[in-house]
Amino acid sequence: MVAEAELVVRLVVAALLGSIIGIERELHGKPAGMRTHALVCLGSCLFALVSVMIAGGSVDPTRIAAGVVTGIGFLGAGTIFMAKDKIHGLTTAAEMWVLAAIGIAVGTGFYVVALATTALVFLLLVPGKLLEKKVVRRA
Repeated sequence: MVAEAELVVRLVVAALLGSIIGIERELHGKPAGMRTHALVCLGSCLFALVSVMIAGGSVDPTRIAAGVVTGIGFLGAGTIFMAKDKIHGLTTAAEMWVLAAIGIAVGTGFYVVALATTALVFLLLVPGKLLEKKVVRRA
């Protein structure tokens, strides 16, 4: 059994990791900012915590994780829109999906994996955007 203090630490870590990614999106004026990212990661973490804590009996904890993925897919779809023959929001939708996974990882105690994933997402967003502009400019 995990101590309640550890559960609170997991929630705080999830909110912080979501905020880190969200700050970058907030600075670029994207549809979902710091609070949205923190909430998605935090909520996913809480669902993971609850599923792990109630899994003692006949409850399958993977069912809650699957429900989170489905729910996040719906939320992500709401961020995608088309304007002037261009699709917007795909990166934000993908971030929501990854944030849910980060939250689940933290909720189940996989701190290192969650931190590494957060760093990779941040690297894909910041230097990745610069690289993408250079490649598109050359093409």
